[in-house]
Amino acid sequence: MNSLPIISVAGLNSEDPAVRAATAAELGKACREVGFFYAVDHGIPEAVMAGAFSNAKRFFELPLKAKQPLSIKLSPHNRGYVAMADEKLNPESGADMKEAFNIGTDFPEDHPEVIAGKPFRGVNFWPPIDGWRDDMLGYFDGCLNLGRLIHRGFAIDLGLAEDFFDGYLKEPIATLRMLRYPASAGQIDREDGGAGAHTDYGNVTLLATDKVAGLQVATRQGNWIEAPHIPGAFVCNIGDCLMRWSNDTYVSTPHRVRPPEQERYSIAFFLEVDPDAVVDPRDIVPNEQPKYPPITCAEYLAHRLNATYEHRKDSDAM
Repeated sequence: MNSLPIISVAGLNSEDPAVRAATAAELGKACREVGFFYAVDHGIPEAVMAGAFSNAKRFFELPLKAKQPLSIKLSPHNRGYVAMADEKLNPESGADMKEAFNIGTDFPEDHPEVIAGKPFRGVNFWPPIDGWRDDMLGYFDGCLNLGRLIHRGFAIDLGLAEDFFDGYLKEPIATLRMLRYPASAGQIDREDGGAGAHTDYGNVTLLATDKVAGLQVATRQGNWIEAPHIPGAFVCNIGDCLMRWSNDTYVSTPHRVRPPEQERYSIAFFLEVDPDAVVDPRDIVPNEQPKYPPITCAEYLAHRLNATYEHRKDSDAM
């Protein structure tokens, strides 16, 4: 394999069950074989995607002194600004040469779960840019709806009720992450100098990319292939939580970002399920011996995230 499958997810909205099943089978094949696919015909206008990139650029162009008060180090809920080289997706390789900004599900300060300090139920940080919050929350909602639709395809492919995941995705843990990679090719002697080789932690990731190359995906044969930009498409991949939940029916895939020739932007939407949802392989493959014990989504995600940032210790785990 030297390229990723391209799947029109519009078929999941069809009134014809056979069309929905055929689209779901395409998703399932991709999730079993390479763990990645491009989603096209998803219903999010290209103008909306372009607006999100414009807003990301507006944020990262702010001076550091304006971004530091929004630091993720001030949030126990995985929200805010990640400074350059603060993250190590592959600790053995070293720091990633990128900066990021995370937005989670938007809860008001007086929400009962915010007041109670429930993990992943904090407030967002917002930069002082007119219109920025509303625009990015609109994009967030579009990605969330698409993620829910794709989960319906997963359910069909896995032989479950089509609405199996709906009850787990009412108020899910979801993170919209804007990323900026400075031009650094020739300055960093690491193939994964932009972002270390890693698998994603949750259920599914929807990644929008600009035209600058950098993302690479590992094949099952151990080769690295490029994942080039396709206008209007999302690069989607399975995360470790869904792999665990499906008892390894679906398999997450290592990927990395090499140091780009030019400044590079991407926007990732990471979709998990509700924090208290119990991820138990017996619910999806009841006739198989489970390879993993049950765990809540919040517990699993906190465990994975706390290993990513040096500033997070057991005492401030999410």
